[in-house]
Amino acid sequence: METKILFLLITVLLNTTKIIQARQHKNPSSSSSSFLVLALTKSSVSLPTPISQPQERIKKPLESSLDVVMEPLREVRDGYLITLNIGTPTQAVQVYMDTGSDLTWVPCGNLSFDCIDCYNLKNNNLKSSSIFSPLHSSSSFRASCASSYCAEVHSSDNPFDTCAIAGCSVSMLLKSTCLRPCPSFAYTYGEGGLVSGILTRDILKARTKEVPRFSFGCVLSTYHEPIGIAGFGKGLLSLPSQLGFLEKGFSHCFLPFKFVNNPNISSPLVLGASALSVNLTDSLQFTPMLNAPVYPNSYYIGLESVTIGTDMTLTQVPLTLRQFDSRGNGGMLIDSGTTYTHLPDPFYSQLLTTLQSTITYPRATETESRTGFDLCYKVPCPNNNLTSLENDVSMVFPSITFNFLNNATLLLPQGNTFYAMSAPSDNSVVKCLLFQNMEDGDYGPAGVFGSFQQQNVKVVYDLEKERIGFQVMDCVLEATSHGLNQGS
Repeated sequence: METKILFLLITVLLNTTKIIQARQHKNPSSSSSSFLVLALTKSSVSLPTPISQPQERIKKPLESSLDVVMEPLREVRDGYLITLNIGTPTQAVQVYMDTGSDLTWVPCGNLSFDCIDCYNLKNNNLKSSSIFSPLHSSSSFRASCASSYCAEVHSSDNPFDTCAIAGCSVSMLLKSTCLRPCPSFAYTYGEGGLVSGILTRDILKARTKEVPRFSFGCVLSTYHEPIGIAGFGKGLLSLPSQLGFLEKGFSHCFLPFKFVNNPNISSPLVLGASALSVNLTDSLQFTPMLNAPVYPNSYYIGLESVTIGTDMTLTQVPLTLRQFDSRGNGGMLIDSGTTYTHLPDPFYSQLLTTLQSTITYPRATETESRTGFDLCYKVPCPNNNLTSLENDVSMVFPSITFNFLNNATLLLPQGNTFYAMSAPSDNSVVKCLLFQNMEDGDYGPAGVFGSFQQQNVKVVYDLEKERIGFQVMDCVLEATSHGLNQGS
C-alpha cells in the first residue's frame, strides 16, 4: 500500500510541478536508523497572498554593518542541527546543516505535515522543535510567482515560467503585474529523498542579523526526510546567500561523534569575515574549489592521492576524483549532509586491501554483515577501558592522509577512520572503518567527503577566493573559545 501511495504522490508531483534535482548523498545506512514518525493526518495550510514586488529579479546583497554571524550546531546521530528563528512571534526550528544543497526548508503545519517511510526516532525531543506553523506567524506570506527565488526553486531560466504555471495571462506577464503565488515545488535528494511544499517568506533572526523576507520551503509532505534542512550551497536560496555572506564565506568545526545529543556543548559555525581572518587562515592548508559544470552551486575539491601510514601512498586515484568528464561528472563533493566519506571502485577496494595488509587484528565479519561496513576488527581493550585504548599509541590503526590539489594535505584524526561500534566487553571492542563505496560513481560526483571525516577539523569555505581550507584541531577547545561549552 505504501508503494502505491508513493507512486501516486510522485505521479501527481510530476504532473503539477517541476522536480528539482539537488544532488545530495545521504548516509546509505540511514534508512535503517531510527527516525521520528511524523506521518500525521494531512490538512490544508493557507498563507497570505504575496506582497513582494512582481519585478523582483536581481539578488541584492544584504546591507549591514555587522559582518559576522556565529551559530551553534547541535550534533545528532546523522548530522549537525542548526536552529532557525523564524516568524512573528519567533518559532525556533531545528534543521540539518547541509553544504550539499541550496534550499532551506522546514516541516510545516503541525497535523498537516506528512512524512512517508520515516522511521521512529528514539530521541523524541526533536519533534516539538522541528515543525513550523505559518498560521501562528503574522509575518508569513507566500512568495510571488515573479520572485527570483521562485524561479530558482523551480530551476527556471525563463523569468516568465513560474507565473505562467501559476496561470497569469500574457498581458500580465508583459506588464509584470501578476501577483499570484509561486506554484508548489518538489525537491529531490541524491539518495531518494523527496520533499514537496510552498515557497514561503518570513522574518529570519540570526544572532546578529535579521532577514526580513527570508525565502524558504514550507514543506507539507516528504519521503525519507523527517527533519528540515538548511542549504549552505552557493545558490540564491542558500542560507549564507540570503544572510549576505555568499561573497565572503563560513567555517565550522564539527565535534566528535561522542558528543551526540550532549546539550552542554555545540559545534561552532561562523559566517562572514571572521571566518576568513588572516590570523586564522595562515595556519590552514587550502585546496581550490572546482567549477562543477553540472552542479555549480555545490562545493567540489580534487583528491590527488591517499597515503596509508607514513610511506604507503596509493597512486591509483582515478582522474575523476580531481576533474570532470565531458558530461560534467566527477570531482569530490564536500558535503556535511553525508555522514561517511564515499570513494569509487576500484580505488575503494584498493584502499581496503592496503589497510588489510597492515592490520593484524582479527576481522569482525559478523559486525561487517550487520552494519554494512566493509572492514571491522576485534581490538583488545584491557579492563574494557575505551579511553585508555584511544590514548595507547601502540594500539592505533594506520593513519590515513588525504592529499588534495595544490599540495593541501589532511591527516585524518584517528577517531575519523576506525570507530568503536559499541561499548567494550570481555576486554575487547570492535572498530570499523567508517568509509563506504561510492555507488553510481559514473553519475554526479566521483566521491564524497562526509561529515564524520570532518570531525575535529576546522573547515573554511573561502568563497571570495574560491578555495576550501583544512586544519586539524580540537573542536572542543574551539567551541569553548566561542562560549559554546557549558561544561567547561
